[in-house]
Amino acid sequence: MLIDSHCHLNMSDFAKDLDEIIINAKNNQINGLLTICTELDELKDLKLISKKDNNIWYSGGIHPNNIKEHISNQLDTIIDYASDKKFIAIGETGLDYFYKNPKKEIQKNIFIKHINIARELDLPIIVHTRDADRDTIDILKSQYKKGKFKGVIHCFSATEELAMEALDINFYISVSGIVTFKNAESIRKTIKKIPLNKLLVETDAPYLAPVPNRGKRNEPAFVKHTAQFLSVLKNVSYDELAKQTTRNFFKLFSKATSV
Repeated sequence: MLIDSHCHLNMSDFAKDLDEIIINAKNNQINGLLTICTELDELKDLKLISKKDNNIWYSGGIHPNNIKEHISNQLDTIIDYASDKKFIAIGETGLDYFYKNPKKEIQKNIFIKHINIARELDLPIIVHTRDADRDTIDILKSQYKKGKFKGVIHCFSATEELAMEALDINFYISVSGIVTFKNAESIRKTIKKIPLNKLLVETDAPYLAPVPNRGKRNEPAFVKHTAQFLSVLKNVSYDELAKQTTRNFFKLFSKATSV
C-alpha cells in the first residue's frame, strides 16, 4: 500500500478521465490520494472530488505563484472548510522566487498567515519552496519559536541545509519523481540522509512524471516508480518503504482516516 501525498486531481489534464485515473491508482496498490489546493476557488471542486472515494482527501491554500495583492482578506475561506472530515491540511503555500516579479514580501506575508491558520486548526502545512531556501528556513524557524506547528516540505528539490532545518522542527520531507531524474544527484545525496520515518512519497501529478514515464502526463499510479527508486536509494525493501511512508502519512495527516 502506498499513499500519493500530493497530487492535483482537479487539474484540466484529468477532466476527461478522472474516474479511470482513480481506478488505475487502486489497481496499482495506491490506496490513498491527497489532492492539493493551489487557489481558493478550487476548494469546492476538491471537496466534490474527495467524495469519489473514502481514501481521497484534500487541502486548502494558495500557491505562492497564485497570490494576488489583496488575497489575505480571503484566507478565512480555508477555515470555512475545516469542519469537513476530508479536509486534512493547509496548503500548498510557501515561497517561489523562480519567476520574475515574485512579490517576495507579499509571498512571505501570505505564507505566515497560512502558518497561523495551520497552528490554529492544528493541521499540517504543505510547504512549496523554490529558489527561496534562506527565506523559507527563516520563516519556518521564527514561526516555530512563536508556537509549534507540523508540516511537510513537498516535492523536495532544495538544499541539504533546508532539509536539516526542516527536520529540526520535526517536519517531513516528501519525495517526488524528480529524485529519479538524471540531473538530480544532489537531491539524491540529501534524501539518503533523511530518516525513513520522516519521508513521504508523492507525484505532484499531473506534473513531474518519474522515470520511466518522464515526459508523460503524471498520475497517482506512477508514485510506485518513485517508491521503487527510493527503496533502492535507501537500501530497504519496497514493501518496507511503502509501509513506512504510509505510516508517516497517517501520523502527519492525523485527521485522515484509512478505510
